[in-house]
Formats: sequence, C-alpha cells, structure tokens
Amino acid sequence: MRIAHWLLVACIVAAWFTRGAPHAWIGYAVLLVVLVRIVWGFTGPRLARFAQFVRGPSRTFAYARRVLGRKEERHLGHNPLGAWMIVALLTTVMLVSASGWLAITDRGVEWVQDLHEWLADLLLALAALHVAGVVYSSLRHGENLVGAMLTGRKRPPAAGDVFE
Repeated sequence: MRIAHWLLVACIVAAWFTRGAPHAWIGYAVLLVVLVRIVWGFTGPRLARFAQFVRGPSRTFAYARRVLGRKEERHLGHNPLGAWMIVALLTTVMLVSASGWLAITDRGVEWVQDLHEWLADLLLALAALHVAGVVYSSLRHGENLVGAMLTGRKRPPAAGDVFE
C-alpha cells in the first residue's frame, strides 16, 4: 500500500497546481486511492489495519504526553498520533474531493467553492504537520521513515519497541 501513499501525494500535489478538467479528474483519482486505502484498512495485513493502529483518546493522549516528555517508545507500525493523523488526512481528502465534486455540479454556489478551498488549505496544513511528525519521529528514533515508506523496511525491533 506504500504505492497508494505516494500516488496520493503525487495526485494532491498535481491537483494543487491544476485547474479545470485535469483538476477534476485528479480529484476523482484521489478519491479512488483513498477508497482503496480504506478497504485496505479493513482487509489488509496486520500493520495496515485501522483496528491495529488507531487507539482511543486515553492511549493517544498518554502517548502525546510521553512525546512532550521525550520518553515515547518507538512503534514498529503507526504510533497513536500518526494513526490519528492518517484518519484526519483521509477524512479531509474525502471531504475535499466531495466538495470539489459539488463545486462542479452546483456551479454558481459560492459557499461550496469556498468550502472546497478552505478544506484544501486544511489538507495542506495537515500534510505539513504530518511531514513534521515524520521528521521528528525519524530523528527521535534514529530511523529514516521516508526510506521505510519507499522500501517497506525498518530497522529490526529492539527492547522497548511497540508492536501492536
């Protein structure tokens, strides 16, 4: 599913810089990639499943406190904050796509276009926060998470690592 991640990144960047019919078709492609990822989140291998990595608020806030105290454990899959970022990104991407479709079908309804643009800006902000989290985790745990997203390989588990 790493290819879906990078395809989604490429499509979102392309959508940001296009207008008209190409922009709309890229939006449909984005929606398709997200729908595939959602299906994969319920049917894919263990580390790809939402049930495996999305944690409740108490565990997520406890992890956030450990991050702030620089005492967080390394996760072999998604950490709790990263998991919720995935949920936020996928949800926002779907809302951007849906509002874009509505903007096409309901031409002249200015609030729909405004909503689409606002959601696109929110997506950009979330993506920047996501990249910052990846950089932080990479530096904090001494591993290249971008490289792992390209190759599918992380360094082997060590004592104290979490594999849920």
